[in-house]
Amino acid sequence: MLKGHVHSMETFGTVDGPGIRFVLFMQGCLLKCKYCHNPDTWGLNEGIEMSVEDVLAEIEPYLPYYRSSGGGLTVSGGEPTLQHAFVTRLFQEVKRRWNLHTALDTNGFNDPDKIRELLLNSDLVLLDLKHIDEKKHILLTGKSNERTLRLARWLSDHQRPVWIRHVYVPGIHHEEDDLVALGQYVCTLACVEKFEILPFHQLGIHKWEALGRAYPLKDVDSPSEEEIQRAYSLIHKGSRLSLKPIDVW
Repeated sequence: MLKGHVHSMETFGTVDGPGIRFVLFMQGCLLKCKYCHNPDTWGLNEGIEMSVEDVLAEIEPYLPYYRSSGGGLTVSGGEPTLQHAFVTRLFQEVKRRWNLHTALDTNGFNDPDKIRELLLNSDLVLLDLKHIDEKKHILLTGKSNERTLRLARWLSDHQRPVWIRHVYVPGIHHEEDDLVALGQYVCTLACVEKFEILPFHQLGIHKWEALGRAYPLKDVDSPSEEEIQRAYSLIHKGSRLSLKPIDVW
């Protein structure tokens, strides 16, 4: 029986896609983002082993809320594409049984051809674009952004609906050239329905400490509203699009 490694579940999510949503957080991630608020999801073979049927049983009691609100199921992480076979089967089953809306929350660090079936079974992709500059992306996450940009291009070429999300960390994402370049890049994608800046916060610092890890951004404050609006303005300048922000953390 196909099983997945699950970190946790949320039954009334409201920020990870439209409507009220069941949010399944998968275990495992290959990026090591300095601002990660769930470093306990990094381990690849940790968490709770669950079958697709196990997850469906958790979803079913809340179906009236998801249906009436235009919500559905979002699978996040960690990085859910690392368990693409499991997530694909889960998406197929919630479609077959209940015709629920499906959303994939991903950092894009995977080969789109390898996870093609999962992408085609996702009604919406929430794509976390960590940094538009490759060198700065490596400093922030430990990996190049090449895979993420390639997956974004695949989604655009295949007309898959996307919301792009971009965490803003003061001192890391403040450069004008980077923000303008981000807007210019987003403008080249045919599939972007929404764009959102997520202000950096330190709510995950206790998890780093519990794991015995030094939190690399402990001296960084959350950005001010003025900083966020400046970032939006520069991204708008680059994209020449009217990108409407959605709910932020």
